[in-house]
Amino acid sequence: MKTKGALIWDFNQPWSIEEIEIGDPVKDEVKIQMEASGMCHSDHHLVTGDIPMAGFPVLGGHEGAGIVTEVGPGVEGLEPGDHVVLSFIPSCGSCPSCQAGLRNLCDLGAMLLQGTAVSDNTHRIHAVKDGTPVIPMTLLGTFSPYMVVHKSSVVKIDPSIPFEVACLVGCGVTTGYGSAVRSANVRPGDDVVIAGIGGVGMGALQGALNAGARNIFAIDPVEWKRDQALKFGATHAYPDIASAMMGVAEITQGRMASKTIITTGELKGEEIDNYLNITAKGGTCVVTAVANMASSDVTLNLSMLTLLQKNLQGTIFGGGNPHFDIPQLLSMYKAGRLNLDDMVTRQYKLEQINEGYRDMLEGRNIRGVIRYTDADR
Repeated sequence: MKTKGALIWDFNQPWSIEEIEIGDPVKDEVKIQMEASGMCHSDHHLVTGDIPMAGFPVLGGHEGAGIVTEVGPGVEGLEPGDHVVLSFIPSCGSCPSCQAGLRNLCDLGAMLLQGTAVSDNTHRIHAVKDGTPVIPMTLLGTFSPYMVVHKSSVVKIDPSIPFEVACLVGCGVTTGYGSAVRSANVRPGDDVVIAGIGGVGMGALQGALNAGARNIFAIDPVEWKRDQALKFGATHAYPDIASAMMGVAEITQGRMASKTIITTGELKGEEIDNYLNITAKGGTCVVTAVANMASSDVTLNLSMLTLLQKNLQGTIFGGGNPHFDIPQLLSMYKAGRLNLDDMVTRQYKLEQINEGYRDMLEGRNIRGVIRYTDADR
């Protein structure tokens, strides 16, 4: 079928709304009418080249929610009319990684940036104007009113959940929350630093809060975001790591934070040592933020890493199981234990995508959401 989507054709170019053609679902695939898509910083990394795809053009978007309209052969547990969230990492449940309990590291993830479908290794999306194959972000492409995707990326949800908040758990909230409660293993009484208060950082903040953290120190250069962090439950907020270092030292009597979670929009290697310095001896520093994939230089005092027995922990998707975590987090939202409504700062039409990303880069959003309507069909 023909529809539209937000494409980029080269680095550092604006998103372009163009007509695309998507294939019909084949074995193990599902067609979805998209209702909402979060505007995550990772899609901006496509624009800058920090996350290199296999080529251009690229259809953006990896944080979405919608309604199943058609299922292909071999799809069980999903049917037309189901409300679903898209998991930005597929989770098949049967590969060695999934069987080992690492469902966020499913072996199908090796294909995420290649652009060909899991089901048959073909290009399923094409630009109508010249027939060029289009590469969808993480095999999804939620910046389009319709998609066809492998069943391993589709998670059925409670139909009473509003789409504009449901989409957030497809990436940002699940990644942040899991970074706190699973990767950092925040425990009652822990002092926690969260650097970067966007969609992922706010998820981490709420995870730390629900896990019983004593002090939550939020770091963000944007004053409005610091104010939002305090409203969401942070106990202290700082504009930069230097001022946070002094504040955390004073409040903890020099012990520093037992857990540090890095959720900045872009991570630089020279920043790692500062984040470890604000982390207590025997503490854990979790790296959730994305760096340029070509970057390999890190500033780190190796002696202090050893002598103070600190842990530097990478994580993706919060270290969890998307098919379990996504419904569970939404059940917490429904029970009033997770604030997703206030994370949605603004809603946009697809045609406003460049405006939405300007708002993100200029610090005006916790999360901007593209909301599709009948006018998009």
